[in-house]
Amino acid sequence: MKQPLALILLAMAATAALPAQAQLLPQAAGASERSLDRIVAVVNDDVILQSELDDAVRSIQQQYASNPGQLPPMDVLRRQVLDRLVLMRLQVQKADEQGIRVADADVDQAVAGVAQQNQMSPDQLRAAVEQQGGSFAAFRAQLADQLVVQRLHDSVVRDSVSITDSEINNLLASPTYKAGEVHLAHIQVSIPAGGGAADIQAAQAKAEQALNAIKGGMDFNAAAIRYSDAQDALDGGDLGWRRLDEIPPAFADTVAAMKPGDVTPALRGPTGFHILKLVGQRQPDRQVVTEFHARQILIKPSELVTPAQAEQQARDLYNRIVNKHEDFAKLAKDYSKDPTTANAGGDMGWFAQNDWGSVIAQQVGQLKEGQVSQPFQTEAGWHILQLEGTRQQDRTEDIERNQARQAIGNRKAEQAYDDFLRQLRADAYVDILVPELREPGNAGKSS
Repeated sequence: MKQPLALILLAMAATAALPAQAQLLPQAAGASERSLDRIVAVVNDDVILQSELDDAVRSIQQQYASNPGQLPPMDVLRRQVLDRLVLMRLQVQKADEQGIRVADADVDQAVAGVAQQNQMSPDQLRAAVEQQGGSFAAFRAQLADQLVVQRLHDSVVRDSVSITDSEINNLLASPTYKAGEVHLAHIQVSIPAGGGAADIQAAQAKAEQALNAIKGGMDFNAAAIRYSDAQDALDGGDLGWRRLDEIPPAFADTVAAMKPGDVTPALRGPTGFHILKLVGQRQPDRQVVTEFHARQILIKPSELVTPAQAEQQARDLYNRIVNKHEDFAKLAKDYSKDPTTANAGGDMGWFAQNDWGSVIAQQVGQLKEGQVSQPFQTEAGWHILQLEGTRQQDRTEDIERNQARQAIGNRKAEQAYDDFLRQLRADAYVDILVPELREPGNAGKSS
């Protein structure tokens, strides 16, 4: 599900898209004048204001304006939204501790991306934010926070996730390996890091309460908004399409036996209890692609060769090949500056169309067997291609290995960052100052 701009602060994504039917932009940071503001939560050395919470809640209400029945009661919604704001603040603080920064140019690029996704120019996006009473500077600050958090995520995952060939081989050879993709939604009720028997019992009770509500007729997405602790709760717990081998092994067999529309019981996982809904499923197809065999000559500008001279040299070589019928491979060996192909007479081997980049893909796709391309330019320099041949190749096995690698990586990354967030929350000093915003049974402080 595409996320409107109003949800940027809560969705924890670097960019978000605004549906055409919605007219939602962040109202955070100065959307309206207030005679009174108060601190609702202390997060380490920082605070969250009532105005921030009100604006974030209002954004969620606007997002669900066409289907308000999916939202939980206001007291529950406020607690859910505040929890997301706290977690966001903690991540930004952690990123700052680690020296993670973003440049203005990065924020400019993110603004342009959001504008493009919403079919606007950056100036139109600014006008839309300000038209709704928002501050564009605050909007940029929110985007900057998203970029910082994304870099924090990448740093945590990079430092804690590695994948070996043996892991890929073991996954593909495992009798439990299952191909295909499933579209899932989930409800996650987390157990605090280091939680005891009482915490486990409380989480299980909350999960059972959610399950009973679904059995009683509550829409699954609405139940996710109301009960889930996951970052995607306010999106209805939608996990989108993912391969079966990306699902944690403890749940994979359960999901594989489900039919679309089925909902699992509350399943115990390493971080809490999970309720899964199978929205849809699809089987993989054989991946047959067209492969090309070609040779290339690359002429690069350098300190001794100007860009104009590089172009002229490429055109001279083209003339020698096409009009003087000199051997392409010999000229490639003598003149090409591509370190991977020059010594092999420019031989690029067999490759899928996009393996060498979009410009070469476009050129090679236009050639007939034996034909030589006109010189063309990429970032690397000036190229000449000669197409040797084409073939249809079943690359299902290669693609399957790549997908297995990605599945293992995604699974490890999700677990690693979830563990990181739970520990971050457990180590933090968080004081919810407003009693009605505390979880039932929670005194308000944690550290």
